Amino acid sequence: MAKYLMLKHYRSSSAPTDRPFAPMDQWTPEEIDAHVQYMHDFADKLRQSGEFVDAQGLSPEGTWVRYDGPGRPPVTDGPFPETKDLIAGWMMIDVDSHQRALELAGELSAAPGRHGEPLHEWLELRSFLPAPPPTVTE
Repeated sequence: MAKYLMLKHYRSSSAPTDRPFAPMDQWTPEEIDAHVQYMHDFADKLRQSGEFVDAQGLSPEGTWVRYDGPGRPPVTDGPFPETKDLIAGWMMIDVDSHQRALELAGELSAAPGRHGEPLHEWLELRSFLPAPPPTVTE
């Protein structure tokens, strides 16, 4: 089994035929409920198959922080990504193959958005690094 992180981004596809992405604050309450229900149903399906690890939604607000030396306050004045590049949330899965992770990411990308239509949302699929082998010293 291999663990993957599926990162949901606040941006739509770049294909010229795609509709512009409408931020969730422009959706109706029913559209938001349908999207959230899809996410819960998808997670339940993965729980039943033993592939679900965890999931969380994230607020669009955040603070950039960087260590700036001993005794100095953290730097918080940038860089700031554009809203379209912010991560909306994530789901961690534990699957048998990279192909299975791709299949699940594709399915998650079809979550409903405005007007109940699939978002065709970009997901970033990243595998976890394997643990280094134990070092034996004498």
